[in-house]
Amino acid sequence: MKVVVDLTRCQGYGQCAFLAPDVFTVREESLLYDLDPADEQGERVLRAAAACPVQAIHLDWTVTRSPVPQSERKIDGRIVIVGASLAGARAAGVLRRDGFAGSLTVIGNERHEPYDRPPLSKQVLTGQVAPDHVMLPRLREVEAEWLWGTPATGLDLAGKQVRLADGREIGFDRVLLATGTRARPWPHEAEAALEGVHTLRTLEDASRLRQALDARPSRVLILGAGFTGSEIASVCRELDLPVTVVERGPAPLVGALGGVIGDVAAQMHRDHGVDLRCDTTVTALEGDADGRLRGARLSDGSMVEAEVAVVALGSIRNVEWLHDSGLAAGVWGVACDAGCRAVDTNGLVTDDVFVAGDIARFPHPLYQYQFMTLEHWGNAVAQAEIAAHNMVSDQAHRWPHLSVPVFWSSQFGVNIKSVGVPTFADEVVITQGSTAERRFVAVYGYQGRVTAAITFDQGLWLDFYQGLIERAAPFPPDFRHVDRRTAERPVPARVPERLTATAGATVVVTGHDPAERRATLVHAPQR
Repeated sequence: MKVVVDLTRCQGYGQCAFLAPDVFTVREESLLYDLDPADEQGERVLRAAAACPVQAIHLDWTVTRSPVPQSERKIDGRIVIVGASLAGARAAGVLRRDGFAGSLTVIGNERHEPYDRPPLSKQVLTGQVAPDHVMLPRLREVEAEWLWGTPATGLDLAGKQVRLADGREIGFDRVLLATGTRARPWPHEAEAALEGVHTLRTLEDASRLRQALDARPSRVLILGAGFTGSEIASVCRELDLPVTVVERGPAPLVGALGGVIGDVAAQMHRDHGVDLRCDTTVTALEGDADGRLRGARLSDGSMVEAEVAVVALGSIRNVEWLHDSGLAAGVWGVACDAGCRAVDTNGLVTDDVFVAGDIARFPHPLYQYQFMTLEHWGNAVAQAEIAAHNMVSDQAHRWPHLSVPVFWSSQFGVNIKSVGVPTFADEVVITQGSTAERRFVAVYGYQGRVTAAITFDQGLWLDFYQGLIERAAPFPPDFRHVDRRTAERPVPARVPERLTATAGATVVVTGHDPAERRATLVHAPQR
């Protein structure tokens, strides 16, 4: 039995930990669990899944939506899914569940079955869960041709074929692009190759880093204080390992949550013994004559000695293989409409090419239709289901992807959850609890309406604030709050300046006949 919990839905009721304590553990409001429990736990896990008030526990045979009526679906033809991780695997299961009976091929560049990535920076590193216990449950046994370890190298829209690295070409009638992201490496290849320098994205990455931490290094250096870097720092302190975090911004998590909450996160790091260096960058990683990491030189001129370094500088979207495809694909992702249909370089919406997951750049009505990419577990699942439904539905019965973004993180014993887009805000106010106690709700507003909310160990309130976001409720909220300590006033959210999504490609118009002029993307080298 495989188990996975949608932790964006989990609200900490603890029924699962009560009914299956050997599988589920609740620390404060953070849920930890074994993704591959022993067979003798099966009956208890089933009871826990049935008792979950928000139905957040997914098992191998979970079905989440009703099938599409026969008259409204396309049940034959050839569908290819490029990307065999969370979004791709979810879409494959939904296609079969909804009655697609044609040829289905799933292409993945990793040699593993789909696995859950969030536990890699949490339970796997602490040793609570073995690396081979993170495989994702399936909606059901999916009848498909699974091409593991076979990267895609090109997409021929006119010929409707996906080109593979081994020289094969796979034809399709409809194709779903879900190639996800990879960890951004340290840019200096020789330094990145030093023994002791790690990234964390794949199952192999997690296994290597866990072994490195098990060796009890004298100090761990983490480059970047986003969610991944902060979670790894939390694990290091839980293992009683000295850790230094170097962050180029003014505080951890500023890029995602803004400066007000970033200040809270910074204090949380320091309270747990993290050597946090903000407004600082690593200028060089240094090794010994045997090629082993010995430390790093910082922009302030100081030196940090460390035997293990984790590069947590964000991710790169896997879209290079699409550069000559004619799609609007670049470093920001692959543009698509709200129905997950890809957009080509001329701005035209395609009808047979769909996008889902971390590479999908889509417009969201709640946020002024600005295009956004979301590297969230819940978004990958929801978008994959929308894409799969639309691939087998006629035009009149397709659905838009309108889910409000939700994500979660567990670090330093605190369960952090977010709904909405915190960086789409100009003000923030603490509506419940206390930042000093690390137990509060912060609500974000933009031009007088609620746009997002963050909870620290207050996840039960997330659905309530999601309702305010969906209704465009006035900001600041004007009603009596539970656990309201003082009459807090909104303050500037101090979110990063919004970037214009133009980096990485220039559009030129080519052709001699005005009726046949076409736009072409000219890609510059990434820096």
